[in-house]
Amino acid sequence: MLIKCHHPARELTIKGPRQVRAVLGDLKLLPETVLVIRNDTLVTEDELVADDDTIEIRPVISGGAHSLPPVASHAM
Repeated sequence: MLIKCHHPARELTIKGPRQVRAVLGDLKLLPETVLVIRNDTLVTEDELVADDDTIEIRPVISGGAHSLPPVASHAM
C-alpha cells in the first residue's frame, strides 16, 4: 500500500493487508493524533487496508476560537 504522510510530508510503501492500528504502530504514531483517509473516507484503526490501497495520514489539528473585540458601529 502507498502511504502519504503529512507533517512531515513523506510517502512510503508497505505490504498489505494490514490493520490501520498496525500501520500506525509501525510509524510510531498514536491513533488519537492522526486521521487516516482512504478514497476520501475516514477509516478506523481496526479496519484492514489492502495491498493496492492508498491511504493518507494527516495530523489532527484543533484550536480554539479567538475572540475579537466587537466592531463599533457608527451612526450616519
